[in-house]
Parts: sequence; C-alpha cells; structure tokens
Amino acid sequence: ELLFGTVDSYLIWRLTNGRIHATDRTNASRTMLFNINTLDWDDELLKLFDIPRCMLPEIKCSGDDFGFANINGVQIPINAAVGDQQSALFGQRCFSAGMAKNTYGTGCFMLMNTGSEIKRSQNGLLTSVAADVRESDVQYALEGSVFVGGAVIQWLRDELRIISDSADTEYFASKVKDNGGVYLVPAFTGLGAPYWDMYARGAIVGITRGTKREHIIRAAEESIAYQCAQLLEAMQKDSGIKTDSLFVDGGASRDAFLMQFQSDIMDIKLIRPQNHESTAIGAAFLAGLYCGIFEDKSKLETLCGGVMEFSPKMQQSERERLLSGWKKAVGRSLNWADM
Repeated sequence: ELLFGTVDSYLIWRLTNGRIHATDRTNASRTMLFNINTLDWDDELLKLFDIPRCMLPEIKCSGDDFGFANINGVQIPINAAVGDQQSALFGQRCFSAGMAKNTYGTGCFMLMNTGSEIKRSQNGLLTSVAADVRESDVQYALEGSVFVGGAVIQWLRDELRIISDSADTEYFASKVKDNGGVYLVPAFTGLGAPYWDMYARGAIVGITRGTKREHIIRAAEESIAYQCAQLLEAMQKDSGIKTDSLFVDGGASRDAFLMQFQSDIMDIKLIRPQNHESTAIGAAFLAGLYCGIFEDKSKLETLCGGVMEFSPKMQQSERERLLSGWKKAVGRSLNWADM
C-alpha cells in the first residue's frame, strides 16, 4: 500500500508511470537507512525504525538504467540519478583521492574524494559515498558544510541594506586595503562543520571609530573564505592528504575578490571552470558514461573548456594573523549561549 523513497525516487516513479522504484547510492545515503560499507539498506537500522525493506527503492549506481520517461510519445532513457554535491564533485572531474571541490551557494559545500577507502572523520565532517557508474568502482568522500555562505551577502543587501545588489560586494570590498580588524561571523542559524554548534549566533567584532561600511562588506566576504578554509583544514587532517588545488563552482565563485582571498587564506590554487553549473554537468557525465556517449572518464577531460586559476599571493605571517583573528571571533560566537 505504501512506498518510501527520496525526491529522486519519487520523480523516477512518476516519470516512468510507476514502473521503476529506484534511487542511487548517494541519495540513499541521506536517509539514515543506508550502509556505506555494504552499499545496501542496513537491516539493523530498518529494524530499529520498523521499516519494511519492501517499501524501499532499489539501489543503483548513480549512472545506471532508471527506466524510460514517456514525453509526448517519445521514450527518453533516464540514465542518471545523483545527489547534488556528489554530482558537482563528479562534474568537476575529481576522480582521484585528494581531489576536492567547493560549491559557493547560499551555503558552501566542500567534498574531497578519498578513493576506495572510507575515512572516518575526527574533525566534524561527514563520510559519504561518491558517485560512479560501475558497481566495482566504489569511491568515498569527506563532506563539510557551511550554513551561511552567499546568504551573508543577501543579508547585507536585504536586512542591513548597505548594498543594493549582491554583485556590489566585490567592488566595495576592494575599496579598502584590508578588513580594518573587523571580523563578521555569520552564525545566523548556528555553525556547521567543523563546529556543529546550533546555539552559536552571529557576531561582528573589532569595530572601531574608523570602521566603514566597506570594512563590514569586506568582513562578510572574508567570512565565507574563512569558513571554507576550516573545512579544507579538517579534510586534510582526516584524509592525511595535502591538497594543492581546489575546484570551485556556484554563484559566488564569480566573485574575483572572494576567489583570490580564498586562495590566499588557504594557500592553495583555485580552479574555476568556465561553466559554473557543475552539478548539472556531473549528472550529464554520469548518464553519458552509462549509455556509451563517453567511452571512459578520461574522455571527459577534453570537455572541460576554459578555466580561470587563482594562486596565493599572501605572506604566511599575514595568513596566520588573519586566521588567528577569525578563530578569536568565532570563539565569541560560540560562547554566546553562555553569556
């Protein structure tokens, strides 16, 4: 009488007129019912939550046969279903252990490919299964989330009203030589990885009589980069891999000031593709590989188009000073509930 699944399994069910009840590993892993070791529904968890296995969708690879959708009498194959961040990791061609991508949206989502080995995080990250097209090609990833990324820019525009358009932040942030000692911690809904503190609240610290709106705008931009830098630091500790480059995408990756500061504060090269829609590209690559449009993953490298690179220019002493100031500011935010 009843079926249970994720949004993708519902869409597949509807598109195939109820013929296919299936999902992929990446989406299944978000249900709290999936075992990333066995790559199947976990009997212990099913028993705990009293969920009959027969309700659940069949689990497939991310690139696989998900049936056909009848669109105006035309049978169109559905050959990919994949979680958005795992799709972006695939779309950025992060196929080897140690390769990582960061998506700059309302929040920020960083994933690092850890290869065939499951890495259990000791630094507040999630261990996830990555996307692929073959049963034998199982890869895993470490994932970290920043709750408020680009949303802090929306806050400047809509609530503080100190900018009229989100694109203005790059201009104003470049009008001052530094942040003037101002740090903005955008813990509007708590802090995500590596802190996971739901009670943390936003803070602006370091304000003096000389603080201008440009300093606050710049501090907001920098806050995105600081949070992502801490994600990368946690990933490198957990994986034991020193990453020398980071692939970036998403709306805020168009901001050249933010990308350069991100490169500076992480001390690594950032690679931004010409096409920012890595999630859609990843799903297309998975479908194309499954149905034979692309022979193998190496063929995808020729489709990347142009890229823009940002290399670090900041002195190590300045980087350490700024990160120290950021961590002090976060400390004020974390302690808010105790005040």
